[in-house]
Amino acid sequence: MKQSIKTGFSFGLTSGIITTLGLMVGLHSGTQSQLAVIGGILTIAIADAFSDALGIHISEESRNTLGAQEIWEATLTTFATKFIVALSFVVPVVLLPLAAAIGVSILWGLLLLAALSIHVANVQRILRWKVVMEHLLIAGVVVVLTHYVGQWIADTLR
Repeated sequence: MKQSIKTGFSFGLTSGIITTLGLMVGLHSGTQSQLAVIGGILTIAIADAFSDALGIHISEESRNTLGAQEIWEATLTTFATKFIVALSFVVPVVLLPLAAAIGVSILWGLLLLAALSIHVANVQRILRWKVVMEHLLIAGVVVVLTHYVGQWIADTLR
């Protein structure tokens, strides 16, 4: 796989998981609203996917190491990956009660992140468990923090 596509895929996947889970958990704990969570996911899938894609595009341009085609490959791969990953979190929210959907979504996101982490560790020939634990710990911190921020906002504004 070309490096430009690896860059877009790994960035889009990671950002799609972390950003969407953080938003979902925060909105759930703050509003308990299925509509708010779905709206948040769709917003991430569109606006944040474009934002991340442009961020990768400008970052790669500023590095000045890739040609125009490779920059666009990274850009489009970032957008497509983040868009698809973010949208995948809508499925449990539509099909399950909201609290269960949040749990399933967290599990889904951690599974995707663990799979990517194992791949990264294999490519770098480093201990898989260390990479997986590091990445899952960061995701866990995001989930816990956004839960408590959502709860604090709900408690403060009610």
